[in-house]
Amino acid sequence: MAAAREAARILYLGLIEEYKDAKIQAAASLGTKTLPSNYDVAKELDRLAEEQEGEDRRRLLQRLRGKALDLMRHLSAYQPRLIGSVWRGTARKGSDIDIQVYASNAKDVLDRLEGRFNVSRAEWTSKTSDGKTTVFYHIFLLFSAGEEAEISVRNPEDITERRVDTVYGDEITGLRIEELEAVLRDDHLRRFLPEKRKARRRYK
Repeated sequence: MAAAREAARILYLGLIEEYKDAKIQAAASLGTKTLPSNYDVAKELDRLAEEQEGEDRRRLLQRLRGKALDLMRHLSAYQPRLIGSVWRGTARKGSDIDIQVYASNAKDVLDRLEGRFNVSRAEWTSKTSDGKTTVFYHIFLLFSAGEEAEISVRNPEDITERRVDTVYGDEITGLRIEELEAVLRDDHLRRFLPEKRKARRRYK
């Protein structure tokens, strides 16, 4: 679908960061009111990244997963879980490592990271979804080769919470340490993607 491809191009070039805004701009530029689904845009974005980056992209994924494992082992006391594009296997140029941990005191996690990793910043942020606002402590790391990682510190009470991915429509399960170890050992390029398509929506 042309609108999905155009939205993907907009996202890939970094002209817009949010899927919704990219889809609206793409639809407007093509003179249509039919918005592609997030899933369709994600598929086109993945295809575009593969066309542009090829083998470099596969090497990047392996490198990012390796760095993620090192980081998760260092944070093993906080039940770390790899999520985001590095978990999915769709990482591309500019992608960062997203890791979720659980701790009653966010500063404990920060103290654990400082001295071993380059902490570029740490801050409280909030996110509202379906009328519910959740507050997170985010810790950002910068690696020597320029890669970045974001650590989201969540309350231990949230560890059993099930969350649905707004792009793919499936549950965000991620990878625990032992699961990531198995992926890197057996198939370092393995992908975790659903096949279900989400319905398209119209905008006014």
